[in-house]
Amino acid sequence: MNIKLTVYFEDPFWVGVFERTSNSLYEISKVTFGSEPKDYEVYKFVLNNFYKLRFSKPVKLMDLREKKINAKRLQKKVKKETEKKGISTKAQETIKLEQESKKVERKEISKSKKEEEKKRRFELKQQKKKKKKKGH
Repeated sequence: MNIKLTVYFEDPFWVGVFERTSNSLYEISKVTFGSEPKDYEVYKFVLNNFYKLRFSKPVKLMDLREKKINAKRLQKKVKKETEKKGISTKAQETIKLEQESKKVERKEISKSKKEEEKKRRFELKQQKKKKKKKGH
């Protein structure tokens, strides 16, 4: 299992994106920090709140191969990652997919609520008609 946290500025707040890969599954969680977090604040947040985070639905990864990376190459990779601003395109795509799925869910829920309301009103009208026909 690999976990990566990227903290970046997304106007007007600082945002942290947790990326978790395990068993060729990729999940992300987005956290809004507000003002710029200090290193110790981020560390404290990870220790206290990591298990409370809600990750997105797992997305299957195709090209996940764990290779042992030598120390110098790993240092170069870490330096490159720290200089890079923003989040990976994989994370952006996953966030977008999650937003789309929630949007579809919301639409379905609102549609069903409208249908129920429409049925309720229709039943109410029918009852009023019957009551009117009876006379009292």
